[in-house]
Amino acid sequence: MRPEPKKRVPTEAAGGGMAGLNQAFDGLDLGPLKEAPAGGPFEKLPVPNQPAQNPLWKMGRVVLRRETAHRGGKVVVVVDDFATHLPLSVIERVAKKLRGACGCGGTVRGRSVELQGDHPAKIRALLEAEGFTVAGVR
Repeated sequence: MRPEPKKRVPTEAAGGGMAGLNQAFDGLDLGPLKEAPAGGPFEKLPVPNQPAQNPLWKMGRVVLRRETAHRGGKVVVVVDDFATHLPLSVIERVAKKLRGACGCGGTVRGRSVELQGDHPAKIRALLEAEGFTVAGVR
């Protein structure tokens, strides 16, 4: 037994369906509207004075390692030994920047960052730009 075909809903503007919906608003009188303020709602607000790029804490020293063990021969660069005073949120933020800049995958395991692929020079440059002192793989 065949199911009954689906009923089609008209989508033409002049057709039935919801054509009479605007009739509910025909008698609405808004009266005179106020003028928009100068500059409009999207005017740029002044930015308060921000201190010069001084980080809240020193980033410290990190170590780069190149590993292939237990990864099917694939190369992974590990950024390790983050300072103990850095919260995990800072490490995750740095990992996200590194993954985006290298165009690779990676993860945060404990207090170290694993990045897929062999990009030690690019990773070193980005970490130094963030304020870290980098030791390890050249």
